[in-house]
Amino acid sequence: MTTQVLFIRHGETDWNRIKRIQGHIDIPLATTGIAQAGQLAQRLLRESKEGAPLDAVYCSDLLRAQQTAKPFANALGLSLNLNEGLRERWYGDFQGHDSEEIRAKYPAEYAVWQSHDPDFAPPGGESQRAFSQRVLRAVEPIVATHPDGRVACVAHGGVLDCIYRFVRGIPLDAPRDWPLLNSSINVVDFENGQAKVVSWGDVAHLSSPSSDDDLKEVPR
Repeated sequence: MTTQVLFIRHGETDWNRIKRIQGHIDIPLATTGIAQAGQLAQRLLRESKEGAPLDAVYCSDLLRAQQTAKPFANALGLSLNLNEGLRERWYGDFQGHDSEEIRAKYPAEYAVWQSHDPDFAPPGGESQRAFSQRVLRAVEPIVATHPDGRVACVAHGGVLDCIYRFVRGIPLDAPRDWPLLNSSINVVDFENGQAKVVSWGDVAHLSSPSSDDDLKEVPR
């Protein structure tokens, strides 16, 4: 039995545009992100009418994810299942800063962060390894609950990154060269304990380009 999960990154925020780390700070969508959420809803409603409905919607409990999920959940008559496990990485003292501010304020920690050490945790924050384990623990019961189903998980760039690495068997310390686009649809099939990426970084529903926060750093 195959469970198909649409992993969707939240729409654009003002902090995405200026590459300021959000983490668990509850930043709302920008005007552009609200428009993206509306376009996403139109697409998923159309797909549902064409024979590809969603059975459930799971969502990070952070505002930017909820604002992205609600338009299409409402259009499809589905409730939001909020899940703290789908939150972005907890960046501790790094939250609220961009990478240059972090470099200036925490030079030693910044250097380790940029080395991609998966066991490094920002002061007061969460390591990449702990974050990845949290995300996978959150997704496992979702998949198990919907055998032969099709569900959406609306979350964050970091969450999508964890999923992609897990499915493709990519180490946590490997540099990223795959997109994590605002309002993108990223489809993964889970079957008999195996997973495969069906499509990634799909933003065909958007009327304008979608941001990745660029690939050179790791702000979410």
